[in-house]
Amino acid sequence: MASTVFEKPRRAPQQIGNMKFEHVLEEIDGFGRFQKMVLLLSFIGRFTLPCHFLLNNYITSIPSHHCDISSVDVEGFFGNLSQEQKLAVIIPQQEDGSLASCHMFHEPQLYVLDTESNFSDAPLIQCPNGWEFDNSTFISTLATEWDLVCERRGMNKAVVTIFFIGVMSGAPIFGSLSNRYGRKPMLLVSYVLGTCFALASVFSSSFTMFAVLRFFTGLSITGIVIVSSVLCVEWVDIRNRKLVGVVDSVSWTFGYMVLPGIAYCVRDWRWLTFTVTSPLAVALISWRWVPESARWLIANGKLERAHYYLKKCAAINKKKGVSSIIKPEVLSAIISENGNRKYSYLDLARTPKMRRLALLTGATWYGVASIYYGISFNIKGFGLDLYLNQFLFGAVELPSKVLIYFLLDQIGRRKTETGSLLMASFCLLVNIFIPHDQWIVRSVIGVLGKGFASISFGTLVLYSSELYPTVIRQNGMGYNSFLGRMGVALAPLILLLDDVWGHLSQVILCAIALFAGLVASQLPETRDRCLPETIEDVEGTSKSQDEKYKEDRENGG
Repeated sequence: MASTVFEKPRRAPQQIGNMKFEHVLEEIDGFGRFQKMVLLLSFIGRFTLPCHFLLNNYITSIPSHHCDISSVDVEGFFGNLSQEQKLAVIIPQQEDGSLASCHMFHEPQLYVLDTESNFSDAPLIQCPNGWEFDNSTFISTLATEWDLVCERRGMNKAVVTIFFIGVMSGAPIFGSLSNRYGRKPMLLVSYVLGTCFALASVFSSSFTMFAVLRFFTGLSITGIVIVSSVLCVEWVDIRNRKLVGVVDSVSWTFGYMVLPGIAYCVRDWRWLTFTVTSPLAVALISWRWVPESARWLIANGKLERAHYYLKKCAAINKKKGVSSIIKPEVLSAIISENGNRKYSYLDLARTPKMRRLALLTGATWYGVASIYYGISFNIKGFGLDLYLNQFLFGAVELPSKVLIYFLLDQIGRRKTETGSLLMASFCLLVNIFIPHDQWIVRSVIGVLGKGFASISFGTLVLYSSELYPTVIRQNGMGYNSFLGRMGVALAPLILLLDDVWGHLSQVILCAIALFAGLVASQLPETRDRCLPETIEDVEGTSKSQDEKYKEDRENGG
């Protein structure tokens, strides 16, 4: 008798009709070895995402350059001259003493070495024979490959925009397809297409070819973002969802911090693109061990396959004697009779509460993405080189991710999201009143603002996945990701408004953060709540589900 006192009570047969997926997860261990394996496999694939998102900082860089003078016969005029003297008689100097980047004298200036001479009125021409580039920082970039300088320098910015338009386009596509065909198949499609397009761009023979392939690279790898996040959340229990959300965001920070080291060692844009894409090969190999979401399978009436993965999960987690709980006929009680219905993005707006949820989360995603990237693009003043700057920008996110882990349980998702957005807004407001010459103070406040923006972003991914029901969770995440990437694409345009007034961009970002914080405060709390399975759960029965779940736990179910 004493040996059985501490055994977990088995679920009574009459309770099976009230079962939820959380009950099943409790029986087979909601965060065992199986779930940790899923999280690790997701981490491998997601590592390459920040590398591609931030790759443009390196491959589109424009090194110092001046007109190519190798074909100009200077010695015919002056005899033997040093390289510095040749440059002096052919390339005009700018006000800061550096050589002009886009022009040269129409003809060598005979008295250029005379310091008393004034050549401000000497006729200039655009570089007729191309440019010479400083290779001390970069061996090769897009600018050096296709002469994207001077009047064509804007093409470097264009390729960044093209990439993020691809990312924005891929979000709704993969959201819809993964909701219809499953998480695992679309994750494979994202891995394969992302790898193929990224590697094909390495062999681009023209800028146009590279830009097109870069667009499809962005479109393809977006599937990794939204599919892997949802897959991890759908396999863990309520108590450990916050840990999954934090680890998910840490994978981004890890890639953010590692990329500068890779770029420092690999300074040719083709080899750098190849290097940051190579982890996808490991992800492709490991894909065979990625399980399908049992929640999605049950919601779509695929009970036999759901039973297979749940039984596999129980075996890996070393949970025996649970076969009666995960039988197909028992699993059928988890989902409503509408399990075979096909859902689309229209279902985000068909019913009142879903429509309100979509509006609130969409506005929050747009605001969070705008301020996160707006602050990231605008933080200056460390006084360090490009590689160390990028590393520090990633490193400052680590404390934010640790803080998220504690805040999600202590104050909940809604307060964490709202508070971090309001604090980011406050940092932006404070920086408006700090003079530009106090760059240390401005940098510290800017870094704090980025930290709060990082908290809001890390929280929002988990928060959104908990708010949407299983039957349209991927659709909801695709829709949110689309609006978020729109915020990313528009953030650089907001920063251009500083040409009108030096603080205008910060005023706008401050207003966006404040608005997003107020919108987020209207979202329902999801801490310690079951994930909704159907639209009906969102519309009015979510509370009763949680009450039943808590009652079952109290009764030993």
